Amino acid sequence: MSADYQQFHDRLEAHDDIAINPSGNTPLEQLLNPSRRHLIKGGLSLAALGFLSGGIAACRPASASPLLNFTGVPPQTDPGFDRVLVADGYSATPFFSWGDPVEAGAPQWNPDASDDWQAQLKQAGDNHDGMEFFAFDGETDRGLLVMNHEYVNPPLHPSSVIDQSKPRPLAEVRKEQAAHGVSVIEVRKDASGAWQRVMDSPYNRRISALTPMRVAGPLAGHEAMKTVADPEGLEVLGTINNCSTGMTPWGTFLTCEENWHNYFINRDLADYDGRVAHKRYGLATRGTSKNFAWETADPRFDATPDATQAHGGYVNEPNRFGWVVEIDPFDPQAQPIKRTAFGRFGRECAALSLADDGRMAFYSGDDAKGEYIYKFVPAGRFDAANPAANRELLEEGTLYVARFDADGSGRWLALVHGQHGLTAENGFASQAYILLNARAAADKAGATPMDRPEWAAVHPTTREVYVTLTNNDQRGDKVPTDKANPRPHNLHGQILRFNEEGGAPTATAFTWELFLLAGEPKGARDASGKPVPANLVGTINGDAFSSPDGLGFDKNGRLWIQTDYEDKEAPMQAMGCNQLLCADPSTREVRRFLVGPRGCEVTGLAWSPDGRTMWVNIQHPTLSFPASDGKSRPRSTTMMITKNDGGVIGS
Repeated sequence: MSADYQQFHDRLEAHDDIAINPSGNTPLEQLLNPSRRHLIKGGLSLAALGFLSGGIAACRPASASPLLNFTGVPPQTDPGFDRVLVADGYSATPFFSWGDPVEAGAPQWNPDASDDWQAQLKQAGDNHDGMEFFAFDGETDRGLLVMNHEYVNPPLHPSSVIDQSKPRPLAEVRKEQAAHGVSVIEVRKDASGAWQRVMDSPYNRRISALTPMRVAGPLAGHEAMKTVADPEGLEVLGTINNCSTGMTPWGTFLTCEENWHNYFINRDLADYDGRVAHKRYGLATRGTSKNFAWETADPRFDATPDATQAHGGYVNEPNRFGWVVEIDPFDPQAQPIKRTAFGRFGRECAALSLADDGRMAFYSGDDAKGEYIYKFVPAGRFDAANPAANRELLEEGTLYVARFDADGSGRWLALVHGQHGLTAENGFASQAYILLNARAAADKAGATPMDRPEWAAVHPTTREVYVTLTNNDQRGDKVPTDKANPRPHNLHGQILRFNEEGGAPTATAFTWELFLLAGEPKGARDASGKPVPANLVGTINGDAFSSPDGLGFDKNGRLWIQTDYEDKEAPMQAMGCNQLLCADPSTREVRRFLVGPRGCEVTGLAWSPDGRTMWVNIQHPTLSFPASDGKSRPRSTTMMITKNDGGVIGS
């Protein structure tokens, strides 16, 4: 990793999880009665956490899992580790890398990384992230693999570094915009049973920050969505910072716009201070925007108000990002749709829970320190016999935010105009403004601030919901500890599990527990032989890990956990490189299945219909990790995982 690349990557990571929640909402620690409160104020007591229903991992005896039928791999602490290590009996093959051809006429990747943005519009984007597999109706050996491209790295260009003190060349900015978004690729089993790309498929498609998208739902045509370039507020150019995903029961892909705020700037401090839609989300106010300085070449990313232009110029452009975008992967001509009924924040995932009667909920985390967990409940029900009606189910519904109470119960607080103080007198003129400023609405409603809520996953049979809380080094400082977020200076994170009342996705009450605290094993010692501090010790039954991020269930009920931490930092050295683990929800046993190369994030999961192939993304690898061609420099790459005997992954 070059010094320029390292500096740029560290700056991106620093902005991605910055704490900007000013609400001061009451944490659970303050809701405890005095006899229990000392358990946290006096320092973390892991044993005390067992008060919740079901206890935590340390409260259950270790046992061999009937689901985890593989031998775990060891952590990789070598600074030069540069490959993907997978469990014995499995193979990992590079499958799809940044720059690989997608659409017809796309050229092969140019290792010189020229600034040919027209070529990049037809090639795979950078930094592969969330991913879903869509099978063709009635077929098990053919499908569409659809994945996000979250952001770009400086090696996208020959210069390899972005000088934010100077105006950016338009060609560089266009290429970066083209490398964001989504790829749709057709895959099919060959005669040997191995999955291969279908290079000439008419379904192959790139969607980017330059793709026109329709605005739908309560914000369609709203004044807050209008700009000088779009005076009707009905069409947005592009999607950015696409992280985790979801899929609907009617076969569409949901991509989520996460750290979109880093792409914009508002230099008018007076306007910024009074504009909740900018300040509560942390737009830049001086210099250049936090990531790429696109505004120096593309004016729509400069959100400073301009009274000489219609609708203030581009002051509303940031309002047009932070949404769930629905994409029909089976119709290459279909325009993507920004679904504003979902609400706007730094969204991680839209994980579906579907009841037998067609009622639905989509769960999401807001990935920043001290932010919240949400769910969106569509107003209508899914009807498999009425495909046309299903296409409008995301047009309206109710957005909820979670409050976690200290006794293991919880409430979903409806972010609805007139409820929970969400009135014009309190700054919410209408339901549209509540959805536009969902973070501020959640502040007012009294939601529980969490330790960087990220991916959610729903068990395929029980409908239990799991949510990763990656970490929060400001917990106990700017944000007090509580029962759901129990550790001060929480470097390792945790996973929550909750059950909706009556098992209904639409319920407004739930019970919750800590599934596990990530971190080092009990009794661990540092390099000097001293006991590891309590805030670094976890409750994992099995292989230790830090910073859970990506999360997903396979159809057999195995919970797959992906990690994202800075592997060069001292507290993470015992964890080694980032990894993919598998947990048994019943026994809580955890085993390490895969380790990625130094400097990467392991993210994104998809399975073939028979469960015999898994795809997983290796984001921003460094050193000499090969791409899909097996020889070029490191590139973000989708790996294909298979079992050598042809069996089901994990079995």
